[in-house]
Amino acid sequence: MTALFDEVRAAVEGGGRAVVFTVIRGDGVGAKLLVRADGTTAGDGPPELAGLAPDALRHGRSHVLEHGDMTLFADVYGPPPRLLVYGAVDTAEALCRAAKLLGWTTIVADARARFATRDRIPSADQLLVAWPEEALVQVEPDLGTAIVVLTHDDKFDLPLLTAALAGDAFYIGALGSRRNQERRRELLLEAGLTEEALERIAGPAGLDIGAESPAETALSMLAEILAVRAGRSGGRLKDSSRRIHAEPAAARK
Repeated sequence: MTALFDEVRAAVEGGGRAVVFTVIRGDGVGAKLLVRADGTTAGDGPPELAGLAPDALRHGRSHVLEHGDMTLFADVYGPPPRLLVYGAVDTAEALCRAAKLLGWTTIVADARARFATRDRIPSADQLLVAWPEEALVQVEPDLGTAIVVLTHDDKFDLPLLTAALAGDAFYIGALGSRRNQERRRELLLEAGLTEEALERIAGPAGLDIGAESPAETALSMLAEILAVRAGRSGGRLKDSSRRIHAEPAAARK
């Protein structure tokens, strides 16, 4: 047991993400399997549990789940979620300001050096002057990363979305009107992306709250990001039969 949690500590201290599955009902009660973000494992739990790790890491919180005849506790470890915003516009600053209140790490990238400045985006933890592909290479989006594209410019939007869809980000969103979303979708299809891949893009990004200002737009987007991460629809609470708050792991059956 000590050796396994030494492995967990090493993964987390190295800035990585990991999940420990514990069998709490069914064959092999008490068996544990550590699965790192790169798919490597340790422990005596069933090796097949490694296939559950990506979804568990995207969820970002410890939780209970069913797998065949087993009930598992998934104990999720890792750094805070990250928000990568491409396009250093007013909404980017509003997104960073709001996400930092949640304890998230925020990164803003833009190829235009005159936009990606501390004066314009003071709330970002990191500012990158980089073209889309370069920004993604530097950030290395993982299962705990959300990406939002704000540029309204094909020379930025198309390569950023194409490269982001090849990675593991749990959320990929793009600002823009429905007409622009459809036009961009056609261009991405022509470039060889599949319909299935494009379904990962939240566009227009955000929940339907009637947002107008950059701050309201940021709130709408961040709310959708949180809902996706929690596996929620983002509808009105009064219309939902589910628990109001994200269900604590200990309360799940």
